[in-house]
Amino acid sequence: MKLVRLKKERKEKHFIQKPTYPGGQNSLKKFITSQLKYPKEALKDKTEGTVFMRYDINYKGEVVDTHILSSLSKACDAEADRLVRLLKFEVPKTRKMKVLFHKKIQIHFKLPKPKKTTTSYQYTTTSTTTSKKEKSEIAPQTTYSYTIKINKQ
Repeated sequence: MKLVRLKKERKEKHFIQKPTYPGGQNSLKKFITSQLKYPKEALKDKTEGTVFMRYDINYKGEVVDTHILSSLSKACDAEADRLVRLLKFEVPKTRKMKVLFHKKIQIHFKLPKPKKTTTSYQYTTTSTTTSKKEKSEIAPQTTYSYTIKINKQ
């Protein structure tokens, strides 16, 4: 006769589960960096820094309200607000309750690095050598090739 052990049903640690971004924190960071459009005014003024925000997520996983906790500039704040409102979260079932979740986020604005332009020039030189004994035959050719690259910033 064999004993069979039944596994206990595990209870969740928390009564209300927190919303999560699909794919986790790395996906959230990738989404923000791919969607971030550096404001023209901030580029012109060479503004860099971080906008600290608090936002509210409804029971459907949508961002419904945002609050700027630490401002950088009006243009950067507006861009951070636009970005956060694009986010969609996965909210586990909350036992027939409509819960409003509060989260904080930091949106980093870092000036893009100037692109290096490379100009390259190619030179090819060919020299023909002839020997006195074999003037009638085709003389071997020696070819040299040079590539010069100039980096501009």
